[in-house]
Amino acid sequence: MGFCSKRHFLLTICTLQLITTIERQVFDFLGFMWLPILFNFFNIIFIILGFFGAFQYRPKYLITYCLWDVLWLGWNIFLICFYLEVGGLNKMSDILNFGTGSFSWWQENGPGCNAAYDVTEPGFLVRPTNVTNCVLNYEVIEIIHASTQCILVLMAIIGGIFLTRAFMEEDDSFDFIGGFDPPFCAD
Repeated sequence: MGFCSKRHFLLTICTLQLITTIERQVFDFLGFMWLPILFNFFNIIFIILGFFGAFQYRPKYLITYCLWDVLWLGWNIFLICFYLEVGGLNKMSDILNFGTGSFSWWQENGPGCNAAYDVTEPGFLVRPTNVTNCVLNYEVIEIIHASTQCILVLMAIIGGIFLTRAFMEEDDSFDFIGGFDPPFCAD
């Protein structure tokens, strides 16, 4: 019973990570934020790998998933520091958009925001000159997204380590009739 609850815990965390990453991917596509789009894409791939690792009793998949989660945690901590302008980081720089001039979708479309534009600037992507009446500033929304990912990834790393350990301990099962079979939950 304890084995299956670890497995179900990790499958639930993977599902929540997948939902929140896809949501984040949609808004990064709307804002043309290319570096976050790239990281989100890789995260989706590794979440699927972790899901299959937990579902199909593959400890190597889970180890790979946990290693990626450490990198994903670092990326989200960087995003939090970026939007808080920690150290020499500047949220108005073009680090996240590869110099295309794009910006966070939430900057002009946040809850309650009214954006004003300078109509003399030509171009497809024009940053608003003034944004007023926002319930939450775009920085806060981006920090909430990254913090949610940090919480989920910490739970995923812990769950992945425990589940990998459980899979490795259960790997010596031999039933003398059918060979080596993975342990199954009695649900």
